[in-house]
Amino acid sequence: MTADQTPSPVTVTLVSGPPGTADIDDLELFYARRALARFRARLGRQGLLDLLAADIEEGNASLRESALASDGSFRGGTTVLATQGDLKASEFLVWMDEAFADENVLLAAHPEHYSITNQADGLVHVVENVGPHVSSFYLGGWGTEAMAWAADADERLPEADFPHKQATNLFLADGTIIGRVLIQFGDTEDGFTSSLSVYMPTACPQDVLEHHLRHFAIEFKNWITAAAAARS
Repeated sequence: MTADQTPSPVTVTLVSGPPGTADIDDLELFYARRALARFRARLGRQGLLDLLAADIEEGNASLRESALASDGSFRGGTTVLATQGDLKASEFLVWMDEAFADENVLLAAHPEHYSITNQADGLVHVVENVGPHVSSFYLGGWGTEAMAWAADADERLPEADFPHKQATNLFLADGTIIGRVLIQFGDTEDGFTSSLSVYMPTACPQDVLEHHLRHFAIEFKNWITAAAAARS
């Protein structure tokens, strides 16, 4: 091979050995999830929070700085998921409401979910990655005056097609708003569509927004799959 030639990509294919039809990536995902579940169980919620304390402090500081520099301005992006099968949006949302009573179900939806707990005041405390940052923040107040921004959001879709809507701010313990979320669901002939919008302060690097769009794809796909499994 000469210096100006690009090496051809190398691929590895599972030809035989383990039973079943899963590919190697599927096998690795199974074992990665099992290992992660073991560490979560052994450490417990407080053990995880203690372990991540320095990361949370650094992540919150970075997001707070971006929020203050943005002076209340946000930019958004949307992940759209199409679900086919015998599951409608209203059924999924009923399952989600019930799922918030079981932290294990919520944590299992994404490797970077560390703690998701309901608070006595109706808010939800979340510790997860926001982009590359581990952050401890709160969400809640769906449909309150604090969410008036969602009525004028460019990403807001027609009620006739997406009647199920929820919006919330993501805010630190000191009240600093570090993000916003608008999620919308509408039935289709063969299932339903999820429109999942997230907004980050404009001073945040673009990759923070892009990572959370990927985050949405992973966690909602897993929640939808779990909701479908629970029905059967």
